Amino acid sequence: MGYNVEIVSAEESSRLRSECAGRALFSSKVDISGLCVELLTSDRDHVSMWEDNFYSMSEHTRAHAKIYSVSDPGRGMEVFYDPSTKAAFLFNFDYYGWIKSIALGVSGDILEEGHGIHSVHGAALDIDGVGVTLIAPSKTGKTTQSWGLLRMDNAHLITDDWYFVRLGKGRPVAYGSEKNCYIDADIGDVWEEYKPLVKSVRFDNRGRGIANVRWVAGESSVMPAASVRHVFLMKRDPSDPTVIRRMTPAEGVEYMASNDMCNPHQMVRGPRKSEIRRRFASEYFSACDVHLVNTILPPRETQEAIRGALFGREGGA
Repeated sequence: MGYNVEIVSAEESSRLRSECAGRALFSSKVDISGLCVELLTSDRDHVSMWEDNFYSMSEHTRAHAKIYSVSDPGRGMEVFYDPSTKAAFLFNFDYYGWIKSIALGVSGDILEEGHGIHSVHGAALDIDGVGVTLIAPSKTGKTTQSWGLLRMDNAHLITDDWYFVRLGKGRPVAYGSEKNCYIDADIGDVWEEYKPLVKSVRFDNRGRGIANVRWVAGESSVMPAASVRHVFLMKRDPSDPTVIRRMTPAEGVEYMASNDMCNPHQMVRGPRKSEIRRRFASEYFSACDVHLVNTILPPRETQEAIRGALFGREGGA
């Protein structure tokens, strides 16, 4: 994680807003799960990626949240967030991935507090009418395995990075948050079906770019929501020989809590927020089948283990 969020008062937020107001900034409003989120930035490329990444919102709609991203040689890389006005101020961010994750984190703060809708930093798919999610700390194979599952017959992507969950009667419902995916340049090296997609993407300074999976998987390959039945939590631990095992909901909650809820982009933390998120995870997992996947094998073998669990073959056989 390359940044820390500093919570500021409404007075400090007003001062920072005035500081940014004197700059020439590009602006764009997008729809993130029904919220209008506005990006104001000095980087034209970031605006272009932002508009390709998210669903558009009318410029006449007033913003529920604002993300200011500006360069200032007199500062380091800093993030300030005012929960009262839902304004985030980012200084010297050259990586678009963190900008979009902070926007999702701010949206999550609004939805969690005011609407009872919760965030999950994870991938979600609908596979032949059954919702499947993969949740993991960074660099454990979540994106690789979600794109592997998308290769299955009757598989549809909800999101490969972040979704929102509404709990209620029946199984939890996961709602996608992004129009297109922010992919790694090497996804075609793992799953050759995606090589044509990689060739059409312009990658940034971190080897990532916005891609429309519909170009290779078809217009119907992306769905807005799914009713989740299977939860796969993931880790990478060479000292543990077990590749996949069932977990109780309580074990799943403890795994999430011990790994920062598998989400480094939480804008507000603290005991109250932690308790809200633990209660959500407990209710979520209690309505699903939960597995822990240890991604110590090559990606294709891990994929077979996940598919085996989906079809009731314990151990991935």
